Amino acid sequence: MRERRLWGDAWKDREFRLQWADYRGPEAITIMDNEPEKVELEDQGIRITWKDGHRSIYSHRVLRLKCPCAQCVDEMTHELRLDPDTVPMDVRAEDHLVVGNYALQFLWSDVHYTGIYTYEFLRSNCTCMECLAARD
Repeated sequence: MRERRLWGDAWKDREFRLQWADYRGPEAITIMDNEPEKVELEDQGIRITWKDGHRSIYSHRVLRLKCPCAQCVDEMTHELRLDPDTVPMDVRAEDHLVVGNYALQFLWSDVHYTGIYTYEFLRSNCTCMECLAARD
């Protein structure tokens, strides 16, 4: 009898994911390459190592101020609702969790936790020299 592979096990196989991406279209490859390999909450900030080898470091406070949740950003106008003066200077991410296959959610020391940071959002806000130069 052939052993059945669980979907989760199949998803770990890069060749399977590339075949799935080919089926889904070229945008799926970009999404897959932009998944975090490792997320580290450090004193200096949040370090994300991406599956494509890229490394991003985000300041705790800067990322907290960019929270995309409905409490911090108006859903219709995209106007910022968050008053930066209400966010402590020493705010930090205390914990994180993965949301589906597309985002991270952080628990901040100011007890805010509703923001869902998509991988696309995080990559587009990377502060490394390479990414900053590409955006200029």
